[in-house]
Amino acid sequence: MTRILVTGATGNIGRMTLEHLLKRRPAGDLVGLARDPARASGLASKGIEIRRGDYFDHDGLLRAFDGIEKVMLVSATAFTDRKTQHENVINAARHAGVKHLVYMPIIRKTGSVFVLPQVTEEDRRVEERLKVSGLTCTLVRHPPFLENIETYAGGNPLNAGVHAPAGAGKAAYACREDLAEAHAVVLSEAGHENKAYALYGGPPVSFRDVAQILSEISGGPVPFHAISDQDYVARLMAAGLPEPAAGFVLAWVQGVNAGEWDGQSDDLEKLLGRKPTTPTEFLRASYGGNRG
Repeated sequence: MTRILVTGATGNIGRMTLEHLLKRRPAGDLVGLARDPARASGLASKGIEIRRGDYFDHDGLLRAFDGIEKVMLVSATAFTDRKTQHENVINAARHAGVKHLVYMPIIRKTGSVFVLPQVTEEDRRVEERLKVSGLTCTLVRHPPFLENIETYAGGNPLNAGVHAPAGAGKAAYACREDLAEAHAVVLSEAGHENKAYALYGGPPVSFRDVAQILSEISGGPVPFHAISDQDYVARLMAAGLPEPAAGFVLAWVQGVNAGEWDGQSDDLEKLLGRKPTTPTEFLRASYGGNRG
C-alpha cells in the first residue's frame, strides 16, 4: 500500500487535493497534515487519517511522515519564513524515508527577471534543495488563481468596475479545483517522477479583458479604470487589507501586467483529460445574475 500525505490539509489547495485523491484512491491510503487536526474533521469523517504537523517543527514532521511514500508539499504562506518551513519539510521527508515529493512553485518564464516578493526566491530555494536531496520530485508549477481575480481587480468588479494599474499584459489563470485535481493525478499515478509541469489555464486575459467578460456576463457595462500603484494600494487597504498584503497583491498585478504568466501549455489539460476552466466560465459561475 502506497501512502500519500498532503500537507496544509485545512487550506484550500490541500483539502481539495485530498478530496480529489479520494476519487482515485481508498481513504486508507491517504493522510492529511494539519497544525490543528480538529479543523480537518470533514476529511477525517471521510476516512482520511489526519496527523498533526507544523512546518516549523522538524521532529514533529519526522513523526508525521512515518510510513509515507509520497508527500505533497503545499507552499507555506507568504510572510512566514517560508525558507525555514520548506527546508524542514524536505529534510524531514528525506530522513523519514519518503520516496517522492511534489511541490507547487509559481510558474516562472525562462530568463525572466521578474521577482515576486516572498515567492520567487523561496521557490528557487526549494527547487535547489530538491535537486540535492536524493528525493524523487515532481514540480507542478502554478499560474495565478482564477479565484484571486476579484481581489486583483480591486474588489467587487461587477458593480464597481475593474480597478488596476495600467498594463496590457495577460495571465493564463487556473482555478484551484483544476489544479488540485491535477495534483491528485500526479500523486496517484506512475510516470510523473522527476518531471515539471506548467499548469497554465487559459486563454490568457488582461484586466481590460476581465472587464469585457464581466460586461458580457452582466449585460451592462463594466468599465476598466487604470489607476496608479499608490491609489491601487490605497483602494485595497480601504477594503480591509493590511498594507503589506496590499503591496503583495500589487506585486502579483505587476506580474500580470508584465506578461509573466501569459504562456500556454497543454500540461493541465493532459493531466485532467479535459479542458481546464476558462476565465469566462469561472466568472460566469461567480457573477452570473449577481449584478445589483
